[in-house]
Amino acid sequence: MELEDQWWTGQLAADIYQSLRYRELKLPLYKGQSPQLNLRQYFADLIAIISNRFGLCPAARHLAVYLLDLFMDRYEATVQQLHMVSLSCLLLASKFEEREDRVPKLETLNSLGCMSSMNLVLTKQSLLHMELLLLGTFQWNLYLPTAAHFIEYYLSIAVHEEDLHDGWPMTCLEKPKLYMTKYADYFLEVSLQDHVFLCFAPSLVAAACVATSRLVLHLCPTWPPRLQRLADYSWENLVPCAEKLLIAHDSDVKEANKKQCAQPGQQQQQQQGHTTFHSSGQTATVAPYLHRSCMQYPQPAPQPSLAPNHRPASYLSHPTTNLQPPNGSQLGTTQAITTSLDPKTNIPNRAYQVSMHYTCAAPCFDR
Repeated sequence: MELEDQWWTGQLAADIYQSLRYRELKLPLYKGQSPQLNLRQYFADLIAIISNRFGLCPAARHLAVYLLDLFMDRYEATVQQLHMVSLSCLLLASKFEEREDRVPKLETLNSLGCMSSMNLVLTKQSLLHMELLLLGTFQWNLYLPTAAHFIEYYLSIAVHEEDLHDGWPMTCLEKPKLYMTKYADYFLEVSLQDHVFLCFAPSLVAAACVATSRLVLHLCPTWPPRLQRLADYSWENLVPCAEKLLIAHDSDVKEANKKQCAQPGQQQQQQQGHTTFHSSGQTATVAPYLHRSCMQYPQPAPQPSLAPNHRPASYLSHPTTNLQPPNGSQLGTTQAITTSLDPKTNIPNRAYQVSMHYTCAAPCFDR
């Protein structure tokens, strides 16, 4: 762990980070003009399902979804073709981000249960053709930073011994760092679920994920000077993106609380045998959070407990068999449609609800 911490504070990590920041300035313009935006979440979920099945890294998953977004923004395709495009994006991203032995093999992909439900059989020729089309579309450049490429750099100093939890110093940083990583990963996946986050720079989304995690975990200050210097973003820069993340988080907490009320007996059985922590409910409206970057927070009513080995539940809510293929057309040029990418657009107006559920809002740490 010490060697890893030293690496993040070294010159090589700083140089890589600066290179990523430079490359994100040259990212292709995303217009949000695909007439099939209503299918985006389904295909993002499909990529995530297969990515999790093969244990691919978050950077590969996020890059695959980003490639899909750019492709759908430029081409119109049938649903069957979009299945092929999604899988090809995942293969290209995994070849770029993963070791060779971790890249999914054609035979293994065809053996997945979801492939039969999609009525899709991959061949080497079809995959090669689609990969060449994708590479030509991106001018053979897959060096496209996503929020997942920045998050670890920010997490390296996201929790510090000078931080306060609800106004109290923390004697041990192990548990706060663990929860910080879990919540940052959660918000990172939330950002993957809606194309509206593409209107923010990837480094800003990653910074907002860390800041929002600190806010939900009641770490003060929410956005300390060390993170401002590292990310080069002020709290005011992060507020529009953080607001969308918090709205999604509050929605997930409320839905999880409804399920707990509906199944009290089952929840009690699940919690037996686990060490529990008091949690601070964070189900209030978003507005009160956003202007408290350096203030202490009042202690709301306790919410259900969180086991120490808690992991975010799957954010994939609909199986592949639920997709009703619309009348698709062959590959061609898309017709622009009106899609607002204004950072102030309210997330509740999106076409779906982010479906990752937490059993509570945020834990308290031992002090």
